[in-house]
Amino acid sequence: MDRPSKFFLPLALSKKFQQFKEQGQKIVFTNGCFDLLHVGHVRILNQAKRLGDVLVVALNTDSSVRKLKGKKRPLVSLKERMEILSSLEAVDYVTSFSDETPQRIIQILNPDILVKGGDYKMDQVVGARYVKDQGGKVVILPFIKGRSSSDLLRKMKAL
Repeated sequence: MDRPSKFFLPLALSKKFQQFKEQGQKIVFTNGCFDLLHVGHVRILNQAKRLGDVLVVALNTDSSVRKLKGKKRPLVSLKERMEILSSLEAVDYVTSFSDETPQRIIQILNPDILVKGGDYKMDQVVGARYVKDQGGKVVILPFIKGRSSSDLLRKMKAL
């Protein structure tokens, strides 16, 4: 039997999340490009999942990644990034956004907990004020030194 799809548009997820919240479940949200999935990503996603009941990952679209990382990125298409992330046990739902920041999707999904990796400081976390104003919390998980997409790209270029 096929697994139910983990890919949902933000408005459909918002409706699901309202039901989960009515059942007392905590929604955890994180976002990013996840262009080259590495152990740092996996560890952060596993830690994020342990903070609540449902983990959703919002991915930057390909055009959004290009704006952030340059015209040669992403190396992996949105469709493939969504498939890869959905295969991880910790990830319950995957969605995408094309805005330069995740502010709008955070407001649509209204998570209880917003998670970012340790390469961010609290004042850099887009959506933090909104989540806190809604009674939620923002968690910055420890950065795993030497485990980043940029590090991987530097190593590949050195080859």
